[in-house]
Amino acid sequence: MVFTSDNVVLFLAVLDQGSFSAAARSLGRVPSAVSMAVANLEAELAVQLFDRSGREPQPTAAARALEPQARQIAQQLRALDAHALALTQGLEERLTLAITPELLSSRWTGPLAQLAAEHPLLDVEVLVSPQADALAMLHTGRAQLALVFERPLLDGREAFRQVGNETLVAVVAPGHALLQEADQPGGLGALQLANTRQVVIAGRDGGVADARVVFGRHVWHTDSPEAAMGLLEAGLGWGWLPTSLVQERLDRGRLVALPLKTLDNGMALCVDVVWSRERPLGLGGRYLVEGMARARAG
Repeated sequence: MVFTSDNVVLFLAVLDQGSFSAAARSLGRVPSAVSMAVANLEAELAVQLFDRSGREPQPTAAARALEPQARQIAQQLRALDAHALALTQGLEERLTLAITPELLSSRWTGPLAQLAAEHPLLDVEVLVSPQADALAMLHTGRAQLALVFERPLLDGREAFRQVGNETLVAVVAPGHALLQEADQPGGLGALQLANTRQVVIAGRDGGVADARVVFGRHVWHTDSPEAAMGLLEAGLGWGWLPTSLVQERLDRGRLVALPLKTLDNGMALCVDVVWSRERPLGLGGRYLVEGMARARAG
């Protein structure tokens, strides 16, 4: 027999309650059954767990040595039971969240930690992918949720909830020629942006998150924000990037916000968590969406 889920619970009950009779009451059993079960366990293990020489049984050194692992097993069993119950209530076997890389600094880890605390055995996968690719994964079922910028056109296949805000800012390297044009008559605006190479974060098929941010007639694409910032710092173009992403480089003078005169240098966009209407969210997905909404409100 050795240790089973039942006698682990029984062993811990005797430790916690201090007697066979008290343990029996807490478990809804008769004292003789508890005493017999402990004796059988001791015989199987060939180890004395409780000293019965006094009025109440006292745990031996062997029992105290086994206690930490027994408590760990009991905790795992409780988590397993809770997970099995949650699965019957609609918990996913795996929850995949696709995040556009520009939003990695947004508030998503806190809600994910809350989800892990609520459903510790849920298998979670976080994928980082340009927005067009993240939404494509949503539609194929590869991901259940996508954390992305607002879309210029709504897709009837998608449901969403706003969970944040982000501001895109047009930036270049400090020595870029665009900065010299800012002092020219009329200042710096859409015409100059259109005539200058633009660096755009896009999906691997060339799809961009929002066509409204594409001004340049000559565009370089990358699927990596770090690569985009590297290209910009090298003076190879200008680009719209989230303030949270470029703020440190702006503070250090490695990038400069363009002094636009005919345009506002600050495009405010909503941040949405999106899911497919064709694939209803499971328990974990719904919990994470609510957690992200709470994080925004807080």
